[in-house]
Amino acid sequence: MYLRTLLLLLVLGAISAFAAVNWEAFTTPTTLSLVFATVQAPLGLVMLGIAAMLTVLFLVFLVYLQTSVIIEARRYARELRTQRELAEKAEASRFTQLRSFLEAEMSKVTGQAADLRIDVKTRLDQLDQNLRSAIEQAGNTLAAYIGELEDHLERGAAGTNSNPPV
Repeated sequence: MYLRTLLLLLVLGAISAFAAVNWEAFTTPTTLSLVFATVQAPLGLVMLGIAAMLTVLFLVFLVYLQTSVIIEARRYARELRTQRELAEKAEASRFTQLRSFLEAEMSKVTGQAADLRIDVKTRLDQLDQNLRSAIEQAGNTLAAYIGELEDHLERGAAGTNSNPPV
């Protein structure tokens, strides 16, 4: 940008120097046609005035353009900041939702684990009770068989004692 400004100033300086050196030619009156009338005026000064007016208009347009670009950039920056804040809030909201979801799921899993523990304990107690009753029945059956065997043995021993060998 510095090079362009320097080049522009150099061109303006060259035009000014050219006008200063040829000032007599610039101020010499000439007949000029304005399409609907003719006027006596210095052509060089008219052309120099038109060039100056175009330069001023160009500078005004340039200032307007830069101002509009700066205003637009600020508006975009403001919108970008707003969108960034919205995105950060949405992200924080998603993290909060995820946290609450995970907490709910963990409490659900904890409840299910507690229910399963209670269910397993109940089943183990029932199996323990069934096993004890089965062992008790087997013990009773075994005692009954042993009692029957003792009865048979006692009857058999009593029957051999009553019939002495011949």
